[in-house]
Amino acid sequence: MKSNRASLEEIRGFFAKRMAAVSKSRDPRLERIFELVPREAFLGPGPWQVWVRDRNYLETPSADPVYLYENSLVALDGAKGINNGEPFLHAAWIGAVSPQRGEMITHIGAGTGYYTAILSLLALPGGRVTAFELDAQLAERARHNLRPFESVEVVNADATRASLTASDIVYVSAGVSAPPVGWLKALKPGGRLIFPWRPSEEIGLTLLVRAEATGFSVEPLAPSWFIPCIGASREIVASTTPKTQAEARSIRSLWTTETKAPDDTAIAVYPDVWFSSEPPET
Repeated sequence: MKSNRASLEEIRGFFAKRMAAVSKSRDPRLERIFELVPREAFLGPGPWQVWVRDRNYLETPSADPVYLYENSLVALDGAKGINNGEPFLHAAWIGAVSPQRGEMITHIGAGTGYYTAILSLLALPGGRVTAFELDAQLAERARHNLRPFESVEVVNADATRASLTASDIVYVSAGVSAPPVGWLKALKPGGRLIFPWRPSEEIGLTLLVRAEATGFSVEPLAPSWFIPCIGASREIVASTTPKTQAEARSIRSLWTTETKAPDDTAIAVYPDVWFSSEPPET
């Protein structure tokens, strides 16, 4: 008797369609690449721990990969609160930064490499991805998982202190209070930096930064909440921070303090960088 259940391939294909739709991208490659990269290959053997709320997890009923093709966080290290990130959020981020063939991409907070793999396929041919992961065990898992993917290097290091190569995209999968100046200087003209901004415990917001001719423009996107990025989060003391999500969403530019002193448009001020409600000069 023929089963009425959809196959894993059909389920993965529908997941890819939803991911492509959420990305709001016109890039025809996205759906196929979302379908080609199997999420289960980056999560270890099942059953898996799926995040519910307040760092509580439920175990999937079995090791059947169909349970992974939902918009859910899956534990990589539940004790540390490290998860494989929410698929629809990352699909939207990927659509926003719009990776192109031949681009150089730096992925900070690569985990076990699932989204690194997707970024690497979008950069082919000719592009490269350098993936930073601070946790040594996760970095080793990422190296293993990413062996089949061309032009990917996994670095077990603190990306807030490392010298980044010139990048078209810096993609940050960890909560940041203030991006290190080195990340901004690594952006090529027209380069994009995307990261989850955490100026306070109450505010979490994705920021898309572009390297313009006259400075760094900022586009606030959807809310986002990530585990803090060590070296770029709680260790940095701000003299000014936004009081509400609405104030945070008013940001339009980002400056280094060495190039421009904070003025009365400042929304958040840190030792090395500050955010302004005014766009860069055109």
